[in-house]
Amino acid sequence: MSELLPIFPLPNVVLFPNVFLPLHIFEPRYREMVADALAADRMIGMVLLRPGWDRDYEGRPPIFPIGCSGVMTHVDRLDDGRYNIVLRGLERFRIASEDHEKSYRRAVIEPLHEHTLDSGERDVMRRCRTKLESLLAPGAGELHLGSGRRTADSRIPTAMSDEDLVNALAQYLDLEPLEKQALLEQPSLRHRATSLVELLEMKILMARTPGLSNVAH
Repeated sequence: MSELLPIFPLPNVVLFPNVFLPLHIFEPRYREMVADALAADRMIGMVLLRPGWDRDYEGRPPIFPIGCSGVMTHVDRLDDGRYNIVLRGLERFRIASEDHEKSYRRAVIEPLHEHTLDSGERDVMRRCRTKLESLLAPGAGELHLGSGRRTADSRIPTAMSDEDLVNALAQYLDLEPLEKQALLEQPSLRHRATSLVELLEMKILMARTPGLSNVAH
């Protein structure tokens, strides 16, 4: 990774490690970002804009300090200069400082390495996987995938590792951007898994209990 990581801030997208994210790049400053990244290490950092971003979107609106780096695995440059790209999430990071020499944002980052799980944490991850499979089973509740409503054919791939499953669900389930950001900021995979289970349990409970969502707000 180069010293300065190009930063792509969006109001509704959170990237997780080892998950794929398709993006359409059309703003001139982010076309420049993609071109520069292609000429270097193909790396981009995804970060979430803080609420109120629309008041200064063309400038440097506030962002959350924790994001996720990604590498461009597919790039299609269109005739008019726009890009369709696919990012694969690599590693969480914390922004230490920003550079403002380019039209787009760049940052000095501190990598947030996911530590190797010990046997106890592995056991927790396995229990969380079982719970997630139960929560996402047909008839369990009205949870939605990013591409649409979950159906009886939306099965969890058995070959997917526990870690990749948690990260993929955190990204692809139809959760609020701030909920996804909170999951990304969890200090470990174990914490992310348990937090995801608790979040989905709460959403199912609220969906099954008329009036509870109004009380919760």
